Amino acid sequence: MKIGHVEVDHGVLLAPMEDVTDLPFRQVCKRYGADIVYTEFISSDGLVRDARRSMEKLQLAENERPVSIQIFGGDQDVMVEAAKRAAEAGPDFVDINFGCWVKNVVVRNAGAALLKDPPQMQKLTRAIVDAVDKPVTVKTRLGWSKDSIVILDVARMIQDAGAAALTVHCRTRDMGHDGDADWSWVPRIKQVVDIPVILNGDVRTPEDVQRAFAETGADAVMIGRAAIGNPFVFRGAKQFLSTGTYDPILPRERIETCLDHLKLELKHKPERRAIHEFRKHYGGYLKGLRNNSSCRQDVVRYESYNAIEDRMLAFADELENADTAVT
Repeated sequence: MKIGHVEVDHGVLLAPMEDVTDLPFRQVCKRYGADIVYTEFISSDGLVRDARRSMEKLQLAENERPVSIQIFGGDQDVMVEAAKRAAEAGPDFVDINFGCWVKNVVVRNAGAALLKDPPQMQKLTRAIVDAVDKPVTVKTRLGWSKDSIVILDVARMIQDAGAAALTVHCRTRDMGHDGDADWSWVPRIKQVVDIPVILNGDVRTPEDVQRAFAETGADAVMIGRAAIGNPFVFRGAKQFLSTGTYDPILPRERIETCLDHLKLELKHKPERRAIHEFRKHYGGYLKGLRNNSSCRQDVVRYESYNAIEDRMLAFADELENADTAVT
């Protein structure tokens, strides 16, 4: 798969996720083998207004490349200006979110709302392609609802607008995250466009990654929620694709990676904010570890890194003494 100067073979990508894929998390996922990472989706209105949180999301680092900045919005002029600002931040490409299903995005005629108006989706894409000097990609869904699946027409229109690649979350807007993603659309999409098609939805394990490539012929596979607290999924996927097996994740590696991730957050954000926002990650990092609930209940209450580190490392010692391993 090639997007501009970025070329990957059987790429395993980190999906853009609000309040999750900040710079520290992207760096950790990159360390474990994510081929391309994406920022949290950024409000075009926020970028144009220079809103602090939106501007923070533009921060990139060399050790996370290739990286894409994703933006969303419904107003063409605002989206074009936001895309220019995103491009100036130096990503490898700019991604447009036409897939977010949540109400407060859709009511602004943004995200998946554009699936009700594919010509406007095409128009917005073309305007952004013409405005920036970076490749422009699109992420969307199959359609607004199960009885209005428009992805084949959308794919053609997006390609005609100059998009360099298309990521498809294989659900409709009305499904949200419910039900099963329908991967069967990916080979059909690939029949009508020449640009790379990236599969997203229900990719949770290394085995899922291998099956997605084998069943659909996707050019790349994107992992979202399954990576939260589990950056190891990228290493496992790459190993499984090349050897048919992958290394187990030992408890101490889980715990030390969790602490490394938190230390990166502390470099990136004020201490109190970093510690509070990080609490959503403990469940993933500690998942499957024997008797983890007591440790998790403790660390989500602590207000200092030192206290968290002491408790987590003590838990790692307990697990090793019990000769526990997690696969």
